[in-house]
Amino acid sequence: MALACLLSLAGPARSSSVPDELLVQFAPHSTESAREAALSGVQARVLQTLRPGLLRVALAPGLSTDAAARQLGRQPGVAFAEAHVVYRPLAVLNDPYYLNGSLWGMEGDQDPDHFNPFGSQAARAWAQGHTSCGDVAVAVLDTGAQHPHPDLRANHWRNPGEIPGNGIDDDGNGLIDDVDGWDFAHNDNTVYDDPVEDLHGTHVSGTIGARGGNGRGVVGVCWKLQLLTVKFMDAGGGTSANAVRAIDYLIDLKTRHGLRLVAINASWGSAAESKALKQAIQRAGEAGILLVAAAGGSGNDNDTQPMYPASYPLPTVVAVTSIDAGGALGPRANHGAQSVDLGAPGEGIWSTVPRGGYAQLSGTSMAAAHVSGGLALLAQRARGADALALKQQLLDATTPTPALTGLTLTGGRLDLRGF
Repeated sequence: MALACLLSLAGPARSSSVPDELLVQFAPHSTESAREAALSGVQARVLQTLRPGLLRVALAPGLSTDAAARQLGRQPGVAFAEAHVVYRPLAVLNDPYYLNGSLWGMEGDQDPDHFNPFGSQAARAWAQGHTSCGDVAVAVLDTGAQHPHPDLRANHWRNPGEIPGNGIDDDGNGLIDDVDGWDFAHNDNTVYDDPVEDLHGTHVSGTIGARGGNGRGVVGVCWKLQLLTVKFMDAGGGTSANAVRAIDYLIDLKTRHGLRLVAINASWGSAAESKALKQAIQRAGEAGILLVAAAGGSGNDNDTQPMYPASYPLPTVVAVTSIDAGGALGPRANHGAQSVDLGAPGEGIWSTVPRGGYAQLSGTSMAAAHVSGGLALLAQRARGADALALKQQLLDATTPTPALTGLTLTGGRLDLRGF
């Protein structure tokens, strides 16, 4: 049952939110008394302060969240009030067996033994000696991940500012012993909890950066890099409040602690828009962090039926759809001539899964992971380039693809041969 929930976006996209809760953003000039008056008008109580002025509140049972949001939005000093959105992974389980298979998404057109012109051409970059992404970091904002997996543990980021197990917030970020990242879904420092619940994040992580050249399993786009696990989803999905907290955590790691964080992989989504999440992604962009977002798996045109966060019209969002090994658009992959940037391998992708295994998943989740790995590879070569320059180089390098013509902004697919 939990597995079905985890992989639930095989069909039409569904929007959901936390019952009887809202996120409320107050303007900087609002007074404490004005805030209390606005909240009392809808019988709301504060559950959590996500950041200054942004509150997660609980409503009295039976009160419509839509009506409460509209009423709050009209109050003086309220910037916005919105549903507390729930996001879910965007992937479909194709094969339950933990078997190794062909990594067509890494292949290209240069090697007759590993020939697939619709692959990412990562193998060509490797053949040119570009296997390591050095100290570049990519954050997997997702379910948890089995970071001790034999193919992941060598690339797993550990917080140099924390002393493990001493019960002290050594780096001063408000979180105790966040040595391996943080679990915002359960509010603890254990970022791997369950092999079913954390399957999706483990699979995405392997495509980005499973260790190469170690004689086992699969290989990610980057053979060596820093994979940062930030969990905000469990088997039931993840909320916008926890996504905001997680993104601010990552911004702090980059701006205050010097982590060379290039991208956040967001292989999840919802049809519901969140202004709080949009603002968090804007803050990340201002800090030089790209957000690579899966376009969604409901077969929709995102130009008319948006999927968030992929559909936020922000310059540092990279929206990715899925293609198969024959270059066709994935059977359920969302598209958008204006709102989806490019395609990437996403159908029948083998990668790491919990318990040290390997399995095949399909969806725009897997496509986004290829792009995140590609950005890390590009960042290592184009050292000093800012986030917008990296995104532009990525898009400029795409290869025109008939199945994507008129369905994505570039009309092309990921091509790493020049990376």
